[in-house]
Amino acid sequence: MHIENVDLNLLRPLELLLRERNVSRAADRANITQSAMSRTLARLRAACGDELLVRTPAGYQLTPRARMLQDELATLLPAIRAMFEGASFDAATATDTIRVSASDYPVTILGEELFPRFTTEAPNMSLIITPMASATFSDLDQGRVDLVLTPLAGMPHLRREQLFTEDFVCVLSRSHPLRAARLTVADLAAYPHATVAGMFPQQTIVISQLERLGVQTKTEIRVPYFTAAVAAVRRTQLIAVLPRRLAERHADDSLRIAEPPHEITGLDYAMFWHPRVDADPTHRWLRALVTQVALRSTKP
Repeated sequence: MHIENVDLNLLRPLELLLRERNVSRAADRANITQSAMSRTLARLRAACGDELLVRTPAGYQLTPRARMLQDELATLLPAIRAMFEGASFDAATATDTIRVSASDYPVTILGEELFPRFTTEAPNMSLIITPMASATFSDLDQGRVDLVLTPLAGMPHLRREQLFTEDFVCVLSRSHPLRAARLTVADLAAYPHATVAGMFPQQTIVISQLERLGVQTKTEIRVPYFTAAVAAVRRTQLIAVLPRRLAERHADDSLRIAEPPHEITGLDYAMFWHPRVDADPTHRWLRALVTQVALRSTKP
């Protein structure tokens, strides 16, 4: 089929259908009716000579041709948008939806300033925060996520910018038998722990540091969020090794914060994005906003 015979207005619905894998959700994202999106899918199938979406017991799945198209669209559409939008991007009037994947900690640290600034500077845009998952970097690679905030190493081809460095402290109940201002590796080995175990748990980075020192920590309570680990240590003999600023924000008369062993090192939090959106004005604005907020969050 010649390009002259292809309706380029189908590219955006095609992107939505391949991303959502659901006609109703794609229609909602495009602000059209489900029947209109169904007709668009029929046109796309005819134009591509492929079913694109195949119904299975687990829902719609992409055909091999659809997966190839999705990869190409992830690079093509941002380039087209940048070509036409150029420097004319205006956050005050933009209507984009931004998807960021992050654990609860960077959202907690950055959110207090990021959310008010986002809603003020871009009142018609939407910001969706999703938790880290096993497919997060794959979603970033495929364009289903726009930005990832994490201390983990991303795929080599992704762009990376460091946001801040966070060190750790030990959080204990005020009644805990350990009274030293700085705990030792032996102290951490002697008592049970409240650990955080998400899909990509930062807490296990600390545990792995201890394991390299030959210490097998006793884990008694495992929770999905850092804030839940703070609650777990109250009136118990549990120890939680947590990011310093989060611990300080939740400290009260029932808790005590102690310095960790010198062997426990901090984490570098960074944001990751795909090279295809380097020049996209929406993404440049978003990255600049996150960078500014991160810099302000590290100032005393």
